[in-house]
Formats: sequence, structure tokens, C-alpha cells
Amino acid sequence: MSARQTTRERILKMSRELFNSKGYAGTTLSEIASAVNIAEGNLWYHFRTKLDLAIALEDEIRIEVRAMTDAYPSGASIEWDYVKAITDSMQTQWDYRFLLRDQLQFRSDGRVVRLDPDMVQHFDGVRALLGLIQKAGMFRRDPSVDISLLARSLWIVSRYWGDYLREQEGVEGMDQKDQERGIRQHFSILLPHLTASGRRKFIGAIEDVTGFVMP
Repeated sequence: MSARQTTRERILKMSRELFNSKGYAGTTLSEIASAVNIAEGNLWYHFRTKLDLAIALEDEIRIEVRAMTDAYPSGASIEWDYVKAITDSMQTQWDYRFLLRDQLQFRSDGRVVRLDPDMVQHFDGVRALLGLIQKAGMFRRDPSVDISLLARSLWIVSRYWGDYLREQEGVEGMDQKDQERGIRQHFSILLPHLTASGRRKFIGAIEDVTGFVMP
């Protein structure tokens, strides 16, 4: 852990890790303080409640989502931009997965933690990238592609992959293999809509960005 991190930053980092691994309800402020190696009173100085911590972490992911949305197009190839945008987004959601998973627990605390405004902006960013793919002539003409419908399908897979694993496969602790499966699932929807040339470019970008070997 970097010595340059402030106490507040250390608290947030450890809170995120504990909330992700043990769940929001299963983590106490005393555990967080102990993990950060500070007195619980010092933690209270920065954050009075767990909900305050969750809201601060929500602010962090909002900043990350806005930065990701603003980063594209970057000037690189459209296939590289798209793959990087999706994989970065899935990684961020993995890093802050408790925010989506445990929202009912936040509501029981009397306030609602919502990601929606920035998620809407992020969805619009995905749809805009798909529009650039279409403009580049990389989609098949037969059958024609409904960009809005495709964008919704792709975005839903990326955002709710963790929910699927938990509810359909009983996976409580996602690992990197599960993340890899999610990324493959996303592109299994996109690739059939591309021309042969487009598929080759995207498969090359996927392997370049992620290191995964695509079938």
C-alpha cells in the first residue's frame, strides 16, 4: 500500500475490498478500522456510518465511469476503442461489485445508492461506439442491425453478468476466469453481426487488449 495514500483513501480502498469479499451487511466498521490499522475513532472522523462509505465509493465509480465515457473515441481504431471500453467497464464493475449486489441492504439503511445517471451516460457511450462501427461499414448488411437493440443487449450482459453467475450458477465469489467468461459472452453477441473483415479486426483487438485467445 502506497505511503502516499491518505488515511481516507486507505479506508475507502479497504472498505471496497471487504464489502466485495464479505458483503456490505457482513462487514463492520471495526473490521475496516482493524484492516487499515487505525483506531475506530479515527475511521469515524472520516466516515460516521457504513452508508457514508458506500456513498463515497459510489462517487468513486461515478468518476471512473465518466472518465471512461469521455475517453472514447480515442483516435485509435474503432475495434480497439470498443474492446478497451467494454473490458475497462467490466473491470470497474468487478472492482465495485458490491454496489450492484448489495443495493437492497443500502435501501434498508433508509437512503438509496444509485448509479443510474452515469450508467445511462455509459450506455449512450456504448451505443455511440456501435454507431461508429456501423459507419465504418463493419456490420453485415444482411440481416440489418438495429443499433439501439444491440446496444441494450450488449450493455445488459456487461452490467449484469455478476447477477447471472450468482442467480443461475450459484457463484458468490467471481474470479478472473468468470470475468473472462463475461467478456467472451459479450462478444459472442457482437461478433456474428460483423462482416468477416470486421470479425477478424475485433478478434485481433480482443486478443491484443485482453490476452484471451478467441476461438
